[in-house]
Amino acid sequence: MEPLLMAEHVTICYHGKPVVQDVSFRLEPGEILGVVGESGSGKSTIIKAIMGLLGGGGMVTRGDIWYKGQNMVDMSEKERRRFLGPEIGLIFQDCKAALCPIRTIGAQIYESLSEHEKITKKEAFERAGELMKKIGLEDYLRVLNSYPFELSGGMNQRVGICTAMMMKPSLLLADEPTSALDVTVQKQVVEEMKLMRKDYGTAMLLVTHNIGVVAALADQVLVLKNGKMMDYGTADRVLHHPENEYTKTLMNSVLYLRRNGNA
Repeated sequence: MEPLLMAEHVTICYHGKPVVQDVSFRLEPGEILGVVGESGSGKSTIIKAIMGLLGGGGMVTRGDIWYKGQNMVDMSEKERRRFLGPEIGLIFQDCKAALCPIRTIGAQIYESLSEHEKITKKEAFERAGELMKKIGLEDYLRVLNSYPFELSGGMNQRVGICTAMMMKPSLLLADEPTSALDVTVQKQVVEEMKLMRKDYGTAMLLVTHNIGVVAALADQVLVLKNGKMMDYGTADRVLHHPENEYTKTLMNSVLYLRRNGNA
């Protein structure tokens, strides 16, 4: 079987300057790939390249990105739109910035769903409510009838997560999905992402600084530094038995709090 998603020797440049260099990976159906590294290492740029969101100055200058055997690099915007939403979902790092400030949450979720399927507003609200309750938004009707500025940053983040998950995509691209959430809600989101994989076979490309989230979710881990691959392999090997010196340094930088006998 061909992989669901595969990057082959991908180099991405902004205004001619490479920010990702010769990166390769593959993601099988139902698999979760964690992408980790320092800020500025090119993690989010890979997601933007898949989504076609590099902007005017960005370009994949070498290599290919394949989704179900089709080259995303060569696709027109119209061709890519067939996949974005129904098959490929995206959780933004700052979901509030991705929401329209003058439209209610419910109106935006309904518009997103109705672009790809025939659905009533009532059906959209019911589906959204079921998912919102699972990730800690119990008062979902108030949330659906609110504007983004009336909600906290964490609540807006959960709205973005809900919107990306609602169409049960084959592939979920998650850019720091839990960074704005407290630890209790992080656990709820991680559990819901696990459930998505179990129930719908959703594969995920997870970009995060949170090694704990990677350890809880990822099957494979890709380590980047200054846009270059430092390490790539199973989560157990990369996280617990790293061979690359940079990976060892990165893993040793994770903060662990211990209590001694006098604490």
